[in-house]
Amino acid sequence: MLRVAVIGSGPSGVYTAQSLIEQQAVPDVEVYVLDRLPCPYGLVRYGVAPDHEKIKSLQSTLRTVLEHPAVHFLGNVEAGAPGLGLGELREIFDAVVFCVGAATDRQLGIPGEELPGSHPATEFVAWYSAHPDAAAVRFTLAARSAIVIGVGNVAVDVARMLSRGAAELALTDMPQGPLGALADSRVEDVWMVGRRGPSQARFTTKELRELGSLPDTEVCVRPGELALDPAYRDPAALPAAARRNVEVLRGWAERTAARAAGAGSAARARRRIHLRFFLRPAEVLGAAAGVRGVRFERTAPDGRGGVAGTGEFEEIEGQLVLRSVGYRGTPQPGLPFDESTGTVPHLAGRVLRDGAPLPGVYVAGWIKRGPTGVIGTNRPCAKETASSLLADAPMLAGRRTAPDPVAALVRAGQRPVPWPGWLAIEAAEAAWGRGLGRGTVKLPDWAGLLEAARATD
Repeated sequence: MLRVAVIGSGPSGVYTAQSLIEQQAVPDVEVYVLDRLPCPYGLVRYGVAPDHEKIKSLQSTLRTVLEHPAVHFLGNVEAGAPGLGLGELREIFDAVVFCVGAATDRQLGIPGEELPGSHPATEFVAWYSAHPDAAAVRFTLAARSAIVIGVGNVAVDVARMLSRGAAELALTDMPQGPLGALADSRVEDVWMVGRRGPSQARFTTKELRELGSLPDTEVCVRPGELALDPAYRDPAALPAAARRNVEVLRGWAERTAARAAGAGSAARARRRIHLRFFLRPAEVLGAAAGVRGVRFERTAPDGRGGVAGTGEFEEIEGQLVLRSVGYRGTPQPGLPFDESTGTVPHLAGRVLRDGAPLPGVYVAGWIKRGPTGVIGTNRPCAKETASSLLADAPMLAGRRTAPDPVAALVRAGQRPVPWPGWLAIEAAEAAWGRGLGRGTVKLPDWAGLLEAARATD
C-alpha cells in the first residue's frame, strides 16, 4: 500500500490524484487530498467568476475524481501549521505532493499602492466569490470611476463584474452581500490599463469579447494607442490568439472613433469600459481618505519585445484601484524555495534541496512551474509529477507510517472535514439559496461553512 497526501484540492491537486490512481504503476495506492478550506475545487470554486458557469462546471469532473474509492478528500486541514509540518506529514504518509498554487499578488512597487481604496484584484475576486478568508472585506462601490491595472483574464473578469447588472448575477451563486453592493454600485467608468500594447495583452479572446456583450455598456478603445503597437497594422505574424485580440480591439476602436465623430447623436450607455495601452503606473494618487486616481507614464516599444518610459505622464481619475499584475508563490514550511521565480526547485516534480531530490516530497501546479497556463495546463504537469512519484514507489512504500491517516491528523490537532461534510455544505448552500428565492448561494464565512459541515457529525 502506497499512501500519498496531495496538499490542495484545486485542479492541479485533483489531476495529480487522478494520475496516481489511473496510471496503475503501483497496484495499491490511496490518495488523501488535503485542503486548508472545508470546500474542494480551489480556484474553480473561488477564482472563476460566478457568471462563467461553463468553466465552473469543471467541478463535476473534479468531483468524479474525489469520489473515487481510492481518493479521500479531507478539508479544514492546514499543512504547515504547528504540529503538521513536513516531518509530521511524512510520518503519516509515504509521499507528499504540494499543489498549493501561487497565493499572493505581485506588487506594483509604486508610491501610494497601499492607500485606502487600492486593493489587489484577487481581494475583490475573493469577496465576490465568497472566499471565507474575505468574509470581513467590504466593497461599497460608491466610486464613480474604477481603475483596473493589468490586461490579463483576471483584470477582464474584474472589469466585467464591475459593469454587469445585478439582475444577471442573481442567477449565479454569488453571495448576497456582494450582490447587493453591485446592485447599488455607482461605477460608471471602468479603466483597464496595460503597460504594453494590445498584441502583448494576456487576456484570451473569449474573455475579451464578453466585455462587448454587456448590456448598456460601451467599450472604448483609442485608435492612436493601438497604432503604437508595431504588430497592429499587420498582425498576420502574431500567434492566433493575439491576432484575434487585435482584431476585436480594432473593431471597438473603429466604433469608438465613429461615436466621437457623431457625438450627441446617440444615447449614452450607462457604463463605459475604457481599454488603455502603453501606460505604466507610476503613482497611486490620494491621501488617508482614499485614492483619487493613478498617475501613469506613457511607454513605447523598445524594439526588444518590451517597453520603455517616454517621460510623458497622464492622470486617470478613479476612487477605486484594483491591481492585477500577476501572482506569486509563497515559501512552504520545510521546503526549499526560489525567491527569484516564486517556485519550489524541482526535477520533473521531485523537490530538490541543494540539487538533490528530497525523498518522498513532490510539487505540481503553479508552485512547481509558476503562475502560467490555463486550467488544462495542470493535466500534463500533474501527470509528470505522478509519474516521478510512482517511479519512486519501491523506495517509498513499506515505510512505517500511521495505520489510520485520519486519526493521525486528529492527533496532530486538525479537525478534518471529510467528503460527507462537504456534501452537507452543498446542501446548506442549496437550502439558503431556496430561502432567498435564488439557486444555490455560497456560504461566505468560516463559521457558516464549518457549522454546515459538522451537521453530519
